Amino acid sequence: MDDITYTLEFEKPIRELENQLLTLQKVSEETRVDVSSEIKAIESKLEQLKSNIYTDLSPWQRVQLSRHPKRPYTLDYIDRIVSDFEELHGDRRFNDDPAIIGGTAFLDEQPVMIIGQQKGRNTKENLKRNFGCPNPEGYRKAMRLMKMAEKFKLPVITLVDTPGAYPGIGAEERHVAEAIAANIRDMSSLSVPILSIVIGEGGSGGALGIAVADVVMILENSYYSVISPEGCAAILWKDRAAAPKAAEALKFSPKNLKEFGVVDIIIPEPAGGAHRDYDLAAKNLKKEIKHKLQRLLKLSTKNLLEKRYQKFRNIGVFEEVNTID
Repeated sequence: MDDITYTLEFEKPIRELENQLLTLQKVSEETRVDVSSEIKAIESKLEQLKSNIYTDLSPWQRVQLSRHPKRPYTLDYIDRIVSDFEELHGDRRFNDDPAIIGGTAFLDEQPVMIIGQQKGRNTKENLKRNFGCPNPEGYRKAMRLMKMAEKFKLPVITLVDTPGAYPGIGAEERHVAEAIAANIRDMSSLSVPILSIVIGEGGSGGALGIAVADVVMILENSYYSVISPEGCAAILWKDRAAAPKAAEALKFSPKNLKEFGVVDIIIPEPAGGAHRDYDLAAKNLKKEIKHKLQRLLKLSTKNLLEKRYQKFRNIGVFEEVNTID
């Protein structure tokens, strides 16, 4: 799926060439003049320009792509990678939170529990989904579904896409920090395989609340961080305009995250971002999920839990300094 109305600043040279190409093709159709050589020249130039731009994106540019309004969300992937999805609602304590959706489905022949954070496409949907910022009942719903998956021995797949948990008064009154902490604790000891994929924004504890997994993957134009670049800039530089500088300093691009052991797999996206081709993005995602899930299903529960424990114990890079002369 290609978006021809929304263009990021660094994509403008590409859009200009695409417009030239469309104009030439239209002229050729209307006048029946052969301009195939000119079209081929622009197509070649366009591919080279895309390669130059998208293979060397800055961390801030990746953040912009992760927030692209036409980027595929959880439901878009669910429609393409699983079948017979049956959405389940409510945390059985307070309410249902539309910012987190989940339910049973089939990954080809394998029954799974799939859970993810969902944003909206327009103002009405975003108000319903709370802009993808879950309340505590969303995390409690997610854990209810994970416990159900454990009971029926279903592997769990989670799709992460949130700027962070909702920080409103109501969420604090209902103990959003406790809900996230409880999820982190309980996911660490869940006796079924867990796969987590960051498909867009992976913001703070709001992301981690459904991302304690045996394998953590990330799409190449996503980010996963303790804080948003704007939040970091506001704290360190007292100016949200310093977000690009903060994005660089946070080292949260997929390449950095893999080096630090925070993620295990970087999943390639279609050229220009996942919004350019939903089907190809979903195909790449499904391929990695199936590959990793086959391996996890072969492990005993004891080995599964031990490997998960060691994974999170060994995250990060540390340097010891001897201060004794």
